[in-house]
Amino acid sequence: MAKLSWDSAGKRFFEVGVDRGVLYPKTGQGVAWNGLIAVTESPVGGEAKPYYLDGVKYENRTTVEEFAATIEAFTYPEEFAICDGTSSLTTGLFANQQYRQPFGMCYRTKLGNDITGPDFGYKIHLVYNAIATPTQRANQSISDSPDAITFSWSVTTIPVRVTGIRPTAHFIIDSVRTDPDVLAAVEALLYGSDDNVPTMPTVDELIAIYLDALPPTEFLVVDNGDDTFTITGPAGMVDAIDATHFTLNAPTVTDHGDGTATATSA
Repeated sequence: MAKLSWDSAGKRFFEVGVDRGVLYPKTGQGVAWNGLIAVTESPVGGEAKPYYLDGVKYENRTTVEEFAATIEAFTYPEEFAICDGTSSLTTGLFANQQYRQPFGMCYRTKLGNDITGPDFGYKIHLVYNAIATPTQRANQSISDSPDAITFSWSVTTIPVRVTGIRPTAHFIIDSVRTDPDVLAAVEALLYGSDDNVPTMPTVDELIAIYLDALPPTEFLVVDNGDDTFTITGPAGMVDAIDATHFTLNAPTVTDHGDGTATATSA
């Protein structure tokens, strides 16, 4: 059996920095967010809720957790003004305290290890259905060592429904584990290309890009003779699926005539 080891070369990982911020307004294409300083993730909820019976704790359930964050920046794209509650009345004239438009955004954090440093890989963070609330802004007199004003917003989100998991508004793409062709396809959407304007894919579109790159998977299927099948294959398949639902899991089935069959997933 393998023995545990610690601090092996190349296994000391860390995450650092934030860059490649992109704003995706409710309408229009994505725009680069220059001057992004920090995105501080501060999820809300997720607290343990204990249950007691006869004075004894018998279960801990967590409450629903939602993604929230604080964005800090030296500046922001013009397209973010309406997300900040600023509306243009006419050229050069703006009004504050207006309806804040929802938006999406993405940003990147770097992955590093003890061999390659911060260039080992990166994570792309996608945030959906965000609403920004501005925080306090201090306008101070210019001194002999002036500091640029920093803008800050508290961000809350509305989760997106995803089949099989809890709704969430935060998704992470790991460049180290993602197929290079899939990563290139996603980045072409997020950052734009010669053929596409920058756009944020829907969650369904994002998942489809990953699933479409998977090779066909072979399953061994045994007909039990009672309208059920026993399936042997990758994790996630279940045994004894009702015959009427079997085609949902494996559209192509080859019956070998010996009590076994081979099914190929889509």
